[in-house]
Amino acid sequence: MALSSQSVQRGKSLHEQAYEALRMGILSGELAPGDRLIETQLAQRLQVSRTPLREALRQLQREGLATADTSGGLRVTTISAEDATQLYDCRLALEQLAVAGACEHATATQLQQLENYVEQAEKLGRSQSKPDNLQLLDLDYQFHHLIAESSGNQRLVFLLEQVFDAMALLRIQTLCHNPQVLDIRLEHRQIYEAIAQRNTDAATEAIQTHLVSSKARVVQEIQSLTHSL
Repeated sequence: MALSSQSVQRGKSLHEQAYEALRMGILSGELAPGDRLIETQLAQRLQVSRTPLREALRQLQREGLATADTSGGLRVTTISAEDATQLYDCRLALEQLAVAGACEHATATQLQQLENYVEQAEKLGRSQSKPDNLQLLDLDYQFHHLIAESSGNQRLVFLLEQVFDAMALLRIQTLCHNPQVLDIRLEHRQIYEAIAQRNTDAATEAIQTHLVSSKARVVQEIQSLTHSL
């Protein structure tokens, strides 16, 4: 377990800060899928007592980022092929609503930022050096999150944020084995251009094509990893 030994900063409650530090560790890949979450080690690394730490772990468990194992301990959640299929099915339903709303409500500033995210991903793809997978993952998240925000539907944003957390786990789980899982640059540009043109039908079709293609890549990768174990 590679969680930073830096202690939490005093300000918010210890439970909140421990939760945020652990959540960041999980979603950044420092705490990898399947890693054991051992209370004594985590309390020492974060320099908090066991009580706020346990509250933080319970919150992670409620959000699906931590899962009880057969011994009764907790581990960072590992996403199965079935889990991945269900997550993508949820995204397909929710993000078609998001792009339709974005076509109607996106501001000029939001459209400019969407284009910036697309261009940053394309620039990384053209780079002679090996792409930064975590940077690509963050750009992918920012792009999709901004589309949801651009819809003007805050309940939709809230629902998608829960799905995106689980998706981050899924992407981290597969990225180290196959970086091409994040080959999303062309697909993102097509989605952006349809939204910029306020073309709801084209945007809905583009997001559907993008997510169906991504779903196939990711599910296949998880199945390959499972068979290789």
